[in-house]
Amino acid sequence: MKNKLILLTGLIIFGFGLVNSQEIIHDAEQAILVEQYGEKWAEQDKEIQKKLDELYKKHGKRPNIVHIMWDDNSFGEVGIEAFNKIRGFDTPRLNKMGEDGITFTRMYTEPSCTPTRAAALTGRLAVRSGMYTVAFPPEGAGLPAEEVTIAEILSEAGYNTAFIAKAHQGDIEESYMHNQGFDEAQFSLYNQFPPIFWHSDGEAGMMTIGYTEEMIEKEYLVDKTWRPYGYIMDIEGKKGGKARETLPPTLDNYRKINEMHQEKAVDYIRRMADDKDPFYLAYWPNVYDLNRRGQTMTTSNSTPFAQNIERLDEYIGEILDELKSQGIAENTLVIAMADNGPMIEAPSAMYQVVFNGGKGDYREGGIRVAAFAQWDGVIEPGTVIGDMITVHDLFTTFARLGDAMEYIPRDRIIDGIDQTAVFLEGDGQSRRDYYHVYTGPHHAATIKQQYKRVWIGGRPGLVKNDFYDLYQDPREMRGMMAQFLWAWGPFDMMKKRHDLMNEKYPFTPTRKGIPFEGIENLRPESVVYQETVIKTMNTGK
Repeated sequence: MKNKLILLTGLIIFGFGLVNSQEIIHDAEQAILVEQYGEKWAEQDKEIQKKLDELYKKHGKRPNIVHIMWDDNSFGEVGIEAFNKIRGFDTPRLNKMGEDGITFTRMYTEPSCTPTRAAALTGRLAVRSGMYTVAFPPEGAGLPAEEVTIAEILSEAGYNTAFIAKAHQGDIEESYMHNQGFDEAQFSLYNQFPPIFWHSDGEAGMMTIGYTEEMIEKEYLVDKTWRPYGYIMDIEGKKGGKARETLPPTLDNYRKINEMHQEKAVDYIRRMADDKDPFYLAYWPNVYDLNRRGQTMTTSNSTPFAQNIERLDEYIGEILDELKSQGIAENTLVIAMADNGPMIEAPSAMYQVVFNGGKGDYREGGIRVAAFAQWDGVIEPGTVIGDMITVHDLFTTFARLGDAMEYIPRDRIIDGIDQTAVFLEGDGQSRRDYYHVYTGPHHAATIKQQYKRVWIGGRPGLVKNDFYDLYQDPREMRGMMAQFLWAWGPFDMMKKRHDLMNEKYPFTPTRKGIPFEGIENLRPESVVYQETVIKTMNTGK
């Protein structure tokens, strides 16, 4: 039976014209679209290339690319003034960004931060690289070295590359950003919760229990190495070199690091503005500081969350202002977006606004995010995009803009689709109408056009009310079955094609390793905890 499935996979690939080793390998669903629209898209691409070449001639280099991405933001909270009023805080710079460029209404991400970041870096579903888990210190895992990142692709095409702020791609040496194609990088290994709440302040607010010495076992404590006191939050390094920890992870240091990241992002733009080569800057700010200590609430919302969002808006404004000040805004694409929906478990902070669901969820609230793009003189101001686009598509689109498509690997599935037409031609130009949604390692749902089918939680032999019309029911309040019996078979075939492609190109297992290797200035407590992990990994050997 297995041989028959493999043969069928080969027939699918052959039937849709993907056997050419020079072609990028996309998922089977994309091949069906190419069969229908390939000739039309090829003609459109000729015109797009003319525009890109004219820009190259005008500016003397390919466009700079700035990708700004932050955590856990409910769609509608930023970039739309009416919703600002509903939520009680203001985002004037993001609002203006939408007015001056593109507002995406259907930008899809993965359901949580590590997977979305892996998807943006590789152009692949996070499950393909084993990066489907949001881990906490010490992880002992990370992005595999054999994954090819957009930084590596653009570096091959002559770009300067930098990564600043939240990577969350693991704590093993091969996963560090300066080992994943970036010329220079300062980045965090984990998410924001440890430095914000893993101390007495966090315990006082009941956001952490049992971490500090004051709160642990008094009479019967045996193991003094169990808690991750030696974790490392933020490191920096340059391509080919070793890393160094910037500051130990205290709350005050976390706040200093966030300011440092912003300063570095602005400085990088300033330094690269007149360079003969273009630059790619991935600036993924940590943003959130949900600890009230030392913060003054100035918004009507009166929460640290709202305060942080307004600060993020100011930071993005500084980036846009610097591009204009340096005279390079007309040769720079800026994308600003959230990485997934709100972490609704965070009390008094994050809430669903437009869509149901939040971080970790396959519902729209977990994966459909606020996103904006600006490219002065290129993107038509006030453009609103209703097309489906995913974070994976940015990988391939950036490669097209950077004249680097030839460097995309041809030995694996690339889920990202070249969406340059959307940025240059506007609404109605997307080259995808589907998305397979994974939560962790599980294929949770499939979206096709305006319809969604949920795969998990059904009943054997008969679907439940697992179909949703996202136009009629954008909050997914009422699942349907009978009305979508016609779609049962088509969705089944979509999933079968997807599964067969996955069998031909298997997922990479989660890459394990020893945390904190390649960091020169390990603190003594970091060494102790690293040794604890090594002992764990060697158990039974």
